[in-house]
Amino acid sequence: MLDKTYEAASVEPRIYETWENAGAFKAGAGADDGAATYSIVIPPPNVTGSLHMGHALNNTLQDIMVRYQRMRGRDVLWQPGMDHAGIATQMVVERQLAANGEPSRRDLGREGFIERVWQWKDESGGMIFNQLKRLGASCDWSRERFTMDEGLSKAVLEVFVSLYKEGLIYKDKRLVNWDPKLLTAISDLEVEQKDTQGNMWHFRYPLADGVTYQFPIAFDEEGKATEFETRDYIVIATTRPETMLGDTAVIVHPDDERFKDLQGKDIILPLVGRRIPIIPDDYVEVETGTGAMKVTPAHDFNDFDIGKRHDLRMISIMDREANIILAENADFLEGVEASDDLKATIEALDGVERFAARKRIVEMLEAKGLLDEVVDHAHMVPHGDRGGVPIEPMLTDQWYVDAKTLAQPAIASVREGRTKFVPANWDKTYYEWMENIQPWCISRQLWWGHRIPAWYGPEGKVFVEKSEEDALKAAESFYGKPVALMDINDALAAHEAGEGEKVALYRDEDVLDTWFSSALWPFSTLGWPDKTPELARYYPTSVLVTGFDIIFFWVARMMMMGNHYMKTEPFDTVYIHALVRDEKGQKMSKSKGNVMDPLELIDEYGADALRFTLAAMAAQGRDIKLATSRVAGYRNFATKLWNACRFAEMNECKRVEGFDPALAKQTVNRWIVTETSRTIRAVTEAIDTYRFNDAAGAAYRFVWNTFCDWYLELAKPIFGGADEEAKAETRATAAWARDEILKLLHPFMPFITEELWARTVEAEGSSREGLLALSRWPSVVGEDENAAAEINWLIDMIMQIRSVRSEMNVPAGAKVPVVLSGASELTQNRLKIHEAAIMKNARAETVSVADEAPKGSAQIVVGEATVCLPLAGVIDLDAEKARLEKDLGKIDGELIKITKKLENPRFVEKAPAEVVQGEKDRVVELTERKVKTTEALARLAALA
Repeated sequence: MLDKTYEAASVEPRIYETWENAGAFKAGAGADDGAATYSIVIPPPNVTGSLHMGHALNNTLQDIMVRYQRMRGRDVLWQPGMDHAGIATQMVVERQLAANGEPSRRDLGREGFIERVWQWKDESGGMIFNQLKRLGASCDWSRERFTMDEGLSKAVLEVFVSLYKEGLIYKDKRLVNWDPKLLTAISDLEVEQKDTQGNMWHFRYPLADGVTYQFPIAFDEEGKATEFETRDYIVIATTRPETMLGDTAVIVHPDDERFKDLQGKDIILPLVGRRIPIIPDDYVEVETGTGAMKVTPAHDFNDFDIGKRHDLRMISIMDREANIILAENADFLEGVEASDDLKATIEALDGVERFAARKRIVEMLEAKGLLDEVVDHAHMVPHGDRGGVPIEPMLTDQWYVDAKTLAQPAIASVREGRTKFVPANWDKTYYEWMENIQPWCISRQLWWGHRIPAWYGPEGKVFVEKSEEDALKAAESFYGKPVALMDINDALAAHEAGEGEKVALYRDEDVLDTWFSSALWPFSTLGWPDKTPELARYYPTSVLVTGFDIIFFWVARMMMMGNHYMKTEPFDTVYIHALVRDEKGQKMSKSKGNVMDPLELIDEYGADALRFTLAAMAAQGRDIKLATSRVAGYRNFATKLWNACRFAEMNECKRVEGFDPALAKQTVNRWIVTETSRTIRAVTEAIDTYRFNDAAGAAYRFVWNTFCDWYLELAKPIFGGADEEAKAETRATAAWARDEILKLLHPFMPFITEELWARTVEAEGSSREGLLALSRWPSVVGEDENAAAEINWLIDMIMQIRSVRSEMNVPAGAKVPVVLSGASELTQNRLKIHEAAIMKNARAETVSVADEAPKGSAQIVVGEATVCLPLAGVIDLDAEKARLEKDLGKIDGELIKITKKLENPRFVEKAPAEVVQGEKDRVVELTERKVKTTEALARLAALA
């Protein structure tokens, strides 16, 4: 006998252990002979990670598809694994060393520190896998991979070396996002923009050679200049005064009349004395700012591109810790004549931290009368998401991938339909990124990660090979003499000293960007570069499930690498899921205090409730507004399912060997078979087309409304009746429908369905042949349109009567006659058959047919007939009218108030988007209430 209540906390761990012990999730488990494959690679979570709501949504959707395809008999592989998370892991271990009072990373040395990281990984890393198991993820855990494991490291080496030898990886000096705290380049994804209340400083740059010009200072109504002043300077504006030390040009728009005569002239850079040109360039906007823009190619990404266009010098004026470097900076000093100003600038600023230097530069320029004005300025400042300090665009030597070349086949893959995005509109984002792609910086100044397989000899000669042994051989062949491997400082000293008996080599200190190894994930996890059976069987994969924020950082790069090395796309479909926000539509963040922990929700409501909530709300292209109340609601759904199975068990609903639901005779049974088949079709089609919310919605409505609320209710008289044949058929049909429900719900709610699958046959004294997870997906049995029409008519009529009773405030205990007028012969026959059901479920005093509607009746149309409820004497018409009119007045008042608010442009523009949307939703809700209240008043008027 089923327990009275379902306890998710005790059942879920036991069920998961059962699945694992049975090998239910292993590649190919339960597959039909010769079945087609279905494979998914999990987006690898960071080894440092903990399950957050984004993970919960992403992995729930993957698990739904994987379980569904497994039940369809496909040869399924869900490939799990973790990312080594270079920066995050190195930071975690460094903090742990400091907290424990152990030697620092530098004290341990590279090899000692790497050993310590592996120790941490073995002891503490990968906690998220156990958390994914709590969610119910059915990955083949026996195939777990790690981006730093031996096999994936082999793949990384193969790709780096081969791309280098193809000319698709190279070293270059370009601007990167530099984290001055962590002392490494970081990717755009690791940069977060923070709102900052800062300043815009306007400085006067003096013109060279005594040049002056007339600058307009007054204008008429048509915008024509009416008054001018003579200026010997040009005003530029900047939020980063410290970068002015590296300026190499000022640009003005070619068509800006104010500066027409200055194009081709020079300025003398204040504090420095560097002569720099004034150049026409349409990047600067005439109407924005001062109309003139300083160009610092070595410290700004846009300026870098401008510098490339005009062949400007690139002068870096900061070291790796973002301190100003001037005294020993040959680039800074080149072409600048010695002067007292220059000397004072170097003395005041050399070695000074960038923000302290900013303050001093403003003070120095103000002292010289060159500070024109200071304006308060709110703007976005990029910060490193790990280091937490503002990043500095820095000109450094880094390794790059020729992404533009690799992108072309990947663009064609989507454009020609071999890989499709769902929703389809994301392909526009993909094209926009891919068609404007820049070289991909793949080197990081860290110790934890795949060390770049490059060795350097004298004069920067580089040897890129798969192993140290191969590099030494290549170097010996190149130099024609023995070589010796040294650390970087010893090797550079040997290079400086000149030739010796052996040529000194040193290895590149940098490691590869974590995204480099992740780009190989769909094929490296299957054994590439070795030709494994898994690679041949499961590549290309079927679908990738991911968030929109990594379309470029991960999806596009997997497309590039898959096409290049496997000569085909890594996946057929890319499903882009939405964000999970709080119930007000705000993005979850620790600073807002609105983060919802999926593990806490699982503890309180069970994994099935959380999974079903996420699936039910996962509409394509629409963010999820998650409220705890929704999760609680779907826990109630699980409870409803459990209680329905208990009810069926108490009424001896058992499986019958050889039972064919298509041969059922009772109308109510033919109806539930039809509705079950319709639901199977709807859920199947929805999952196949990635409409997870529609699939969950169809299953929910069928289980809660059709099966629990109506079928079991309509079956009660049969269970309690004397017709043994009807009773036996209904019991068998209920057991069959229950089993089909468990199958349908299993991909969404695997734990409770697996438990019910095993427990619901205990009363029969038997057991299931296998696990629900490996059973077959239900198939459509057939449809009886007449039976469906008849029972759905009955349900519709009962619901309509209940609705009118509620609207008209009829006391719950009052029984009211039900009279049908204009009823056809078919309807009259149905009325006779289902009279008892109507009287019970609609609280009808009597059920009859009349030629005309009785006076004082509330009337509703069901099919061709008019259903009349004589309410005179049952309710106080005057009091009810007063109540409804009062409600209507409140609704109208609130509608007017909200509508005025929404018609106010200032409110719409300035209020948070979620607040505006909330008011719009409220208008829809109030409008619906107004319609219903107006209809109720109209019914009252008809009664009078």
